[in-house]
Amino acid sequence: SKAKRLSVCTKARAPAGSSSPRPSEPSSLSCRHARFDMAAAMVWVPILEDGVFRFDVSEAARVAAGPSLSFAEPRRREVVLRDGAGRPAVVPECEVVGDDVHRVLIKQLPSGTSFYGTGEASGPLERTGKRVFTWNTDAWGYGSGTTSLYQSHPWVLSILPDGKSLGVLADTTRRCEIDLRQESTIKFAALSAYPIITFGPFDTPAQVVASLSHAIGTVSMPSKWALGYHQCRFSYKSSERVLEVIRTFREKGIPCDVVWMDIDYMDGFRCFTFDNNRFADPKSMVDDLHSIGCKSIWMLDPGIKEEKGYFVYDGGSENDVWIKKADGSPFIGEVWPGDCVFPDFTSERIRTWWARLVRDFISNGVDGIWNDMNEPAMTTTTKTMPESNIHRGDADIGGVQNHSYYHNVYGMLMARSTYEGMVMYNTEKRPFVLTRAGFIGSQRYAATWTGDNLSNWEHLHMSLSMVLQLCEEVCRLALLRRYRLLPHIYTLFYVSHKKGTPVAAPLFFADPQDTELRKIETTFLLGPLLVCASTLPDKGAHECAHKLPNGIWLPFDFGDSHPDLPVLYLRGGAILPVGLPIQHVGEASLGDDLSLLVALDENGKAEGVLFEDAGDGYGFTQGDYLLTYYVAEVHSSVVSVKVLKTEGSLKRPKRNLNISILLGGGAMISSRGVDGEEVHFTMPSEFEVSSLVATSELDLKERLETIRPIPDMDEPSGQEGTELSKTLIVLKSGDWFLKIVPWIGGRIISMTHVPSDSQWLHSRIEIHGYEEYSGTEYRSAGCIEEYKIVRGHLEQSCVEESKVCLEGDIGGGLVLQRHISILTDNPKIVQIDSSIEARSVGPGSGGFSRLVCLRVRHTFTLLHPTEVVVAFTAINGSKQEISLDSGEVMLEGGLRPNGEWTLVDRCSGLSMVNRFDHRQVSKCLVHWGTSDLNM
Repeated sequence: SKAKRLSVCTKARAPAGSSSPRPSEPSSLSCRHARFDMAAAMVWVPILEDGVFRFDVSEAARVAAGPSLSFAEPRRREVVLRDGAGRPAVVPECEVVGDDVHRVLIKQLPSGTSFYGTGEASGPLERTGKRVFTWNTDAWGYGSGTTSLYQSHPWVLSILPDGKSLGVLADTTRRCEIDLRQESTIKFAALSAYPIITFGPFDTPAQVVASLSHAIGTVSMPSKWALGYHQCRFSYKSSERVLEVIRTFREKGIPCDVVWMDIDYMDGFRCFTFDNNRFADPKSMVDDLHSIGCKSIWMLDPGIKEEKGYFVYDGGSENDVWIKKADGSPFIGEVWPGDCVFPDFTSERIRTWWARLVRDFISNGVDGIWNDMNEPAMTTTTKTMPESNIHRGDADIGGVQNHSYYHNVYGMLMARSTYEGMVMYNTEKRPFVLTRAGFIGSQRYAATWTGDNLSNWEHLHMSLSMVLQLCEEVCRLALLRRYRLLPHIYTLFYVSHKKGTPVAAPLFFADPQDTELRKIETTFLLGPLLVCASTLPDKGAHECAHKLPNGIWLPFDFGDSHPDLPVLYLRGGAILPVGLPIQHVGEASLGDDLSLLVALDENGKAEGVLFEDAGDGYGFTQGDYLLTYYVAEVHSSVVSVKVLKTEGSLKRPKRNLNISILLGGGAMISSRGVDGEEVHFTMPSEFEVSSLVATSELDLKERLETIRPIPDMDEPSGQEGTELSKTLIVLKSGDWFLKIVPWIGGRIISMTHVPSDSQWLHSRIEIHGYEEYSGTEYRSAGCIEEYKIVRGHLEQSCVEESKVCLEGDIGGGLVLQRHISILTDNPKIVQIDSSIEARSVGPGSGGFSRLVCLRVRHTFTLLHPTEVVVAFTAINGSKQEISLDSGEVMLEGGLRPNGEWTLVDRCSGLSMVNRFDHRQVSKCLVHWGTSDLNM
């Protein structure tokens, strides 16, 4: 009703005679076109009066209560908030400081508050003590300390010590710093004014997320097939290979619903084309896939090859759709096809041009589209286009602005245009779009993934926290389990689409008052279903001690327990709908047998819900669906299970109903009936329950003992050195936290500066980081493959020390020694002392003792490539600054640094000083990579 709804407005009204205020960042890109549910969030209109912004709401909304929107204006110092009844609003106090760099401090949060959110961010689930920069970045191989990834969500979820929750959104599209390093304080910083929207406080974090969803839009309802297994890799070289892979899935009985096509299907990486030899007849290939129940998703990047005669380039040039440089000419950047131009998705006219291309592309049988490289990413050292580029945006989202304004929403607007193109082709199907880059609100148009992560244990661990976030038999078991849970997962997506509640949630959502749950990252919730995983390379989930929320949590499986599969628990009081083990969604029908898993609460009751519809299309919006509420209750040892109520016009199918009551320890009792009819059966006695539980636990233990887990492929083998030399070393002291891998070159793979929470090294275990190796002028003794630890008290599996000594045999009777330490008398300094020692030089040694040299390579990550320089004073006394525009620079003679050079990040205000004895150094090299700097 009108009394309950209000559109967002951010226009300021100035009194007569006053100057107009500096315009705020329009909130349209995340909020303006959404409708606020006034029971969930209060929308405030800023009004300039007497030099102070005050806020009011329309009379229609005064009846509602809820959280408020505060407005930040860098030239003002006072913010006055009033609620719908004219009383001072009860929200955390905001302090506004700064002019060019605008800061908002949300204070008065009690000590012990935990922070979450900040969008797609690597590292731990809890963000307390962390800092994130919202700047969409192509972050291939990112680490736990990477501060900018592919998406920007300037949003913080605060869990107060008593479990109440508060959400804060900085509604700015520009680069924004989210600083949570000061206890119980949220700090946002950006280069212009922007509204701050608060949600809450509410009793639970789920209510906060639901309130946010009402502001920015809920997730689009996915097709049911989109929740099945997707087979995706880089890349399939031909249509024949694609069909071979999917047919093999079917032959081996491994479920699969979708296969993905990376850019190799294209003709020379030209979007909207197909390679004439390897994908000569895409429609025929898609028809073959559909015949065996498999959909296909195809990649489209924003970079369009600059090539006359290429129909997309020619059409775009004729329609003037390309992003411009400051001088008005089209911007040209290098991506996969070479020199490319980029559509300006900030204009509705240009989005429509792209949507029509998508519409025509879909006619080839394409089921979904994958938008990649849309940060937008370049293969140049800056990794993206210049911030001075010009976008001709529509007036309702900001108008003409430079790229710094629209950078973070470029990917979302591309996904929106792609989504609209799919709708344009077929209004009867739900579009499937996946986007790598996005902004808060992207969920209205596209799904997302965790970007270019790696197949290692660290990224497996991070993937769990980021989406909150396998051998052949285990894959089959895992996927069959997923498909059995599809009725439940599909229902969760429907509820999320309607109410804004999360599909997957961190464990602490189950009990926000339990502070011990707030840091747990390997366990997550799917509604009442709790999934406990293990990301440890040598320990299965069943071997881990899982902290559970208060209440009843009963374990269960489908007879498929395995050391490499998660442990499942169902909350007491819940009913879980379960389907049949199928090979793809198309195999299922509404008439299939339905199973209900029942976990009774302490009062002997349980309830659950199941959503069913056609699995695609929009009939459900017109009532063509069936939403069933099941209840179970015990009376005098007799359990009755029945349908409490239903919604929707879809007729209930005639089908069998299998009901299992969980007893604990994996034990259960079962009964059968007909769906829609009340089912009764008798509970066993306490003695019988105890016996069933004990038997079940023993059977599970014996079964797991006979199963061999997947071996850890990262385990070093066949190498010399002590067992400790195969152990990751952690040096932790003072300002530094270092990780060292002895078995591959003694490489330092992580160098975190604790006070600033900044990770400096650009590294993986296999490459980069801080590494050293030996060589000769004419011949090489080879790179160091391993070190052995010769000194250091290293007794634990992941050792914490402040110093360590390693050495490696480099051949020719020579040994390379390294002493790595964090200085006791100056803990701000990491000291690395390397030397080559002659151990057995003599006849047959190869003469390396006189020819050998040592090369030291540091590869640093660049969070802000255009804002980084290498600064030093040369031996000849000249002051030098080397930026990425300088390219690769070799420094010799008097141009060498005089014992010190500094990596300066002007954006973050941090610098790293690297000191050395210049008398021992003959050459220095500076090489700029796409996201890193090698010094």
